[in-house]
Amino acid sequence: MHFLTQKIEFPDVSKASADGLLAIGGDLSTERLIHAYSHGIFPWFEAEEPLLWWSPDPRFVLFPKDLKVSKSTRQVLKKNLFSVTVNKDFNAVIAQCSNTKRKGQLGTWITKDMIEAYKKLHQLGYAKSVEVWQNDELVGGLYGVDLGNDVFCGESMFAKVSNASKVGFITFVQNSDYKLIDCQLHTKHLESLGGKHILRQEFLKYL
Repeated sequence: MHFLTQKIEFPDVSKASADGLLAIGGDLSTERLIHAYSHGIFPWFEAEEPLLWWSPDPRFVLFPKDLKVSKSTRQVLKKNLFSVTVNKDFNAVIAQCSNTKRKGQLGTWITKDMIEAYKKLHQLGYAKSVEVWQNDELVGGLYGVDLGNDVFCGESMFAKVSNASKVGFITFVQNSDYKLIDCQLHTKHLESLGGKHILRQEFLKYL
């Protein structure tokens, strides 16, 4: 396993383990995060763990042209139950994502250090949030990284009411010009929306 130093560099992604783990350590500086995402690498670790960096093969992605909207979801969209904004309240979205309890996880991987690091990315224009509102209350949302390469790297989403995050995600994808949405790891929810696995080498071509 490769241990990172203060130098902003990573081993070639081909060195990653079978489950995608590439390196340990380093920091969450803006420079390192931008370098990582531009090379298909992302941090993912729980609070008690060291900093872990991943580049899984295959990679789970969604091509906007393949977005699936079920009949029931189309009905929800037609009812205009929610309003969707972009970059209106990044801090609130990432805080809610951090506080959301997830099945199979004892804690959150969105630590205080992670929150501060992605806030800095957002301030520099490299991270976006999507907010979903109902009666002026934030009821869902998502955030991710956008390096200006036509790829949106989704990080996390939350929903306080049914369908909120799904409506936010679908609306965001339909109203954006991204060539690819990087979902990083497989979830049944994203698969139902059209997500699929592609080889890491194919994914890297989009970066």
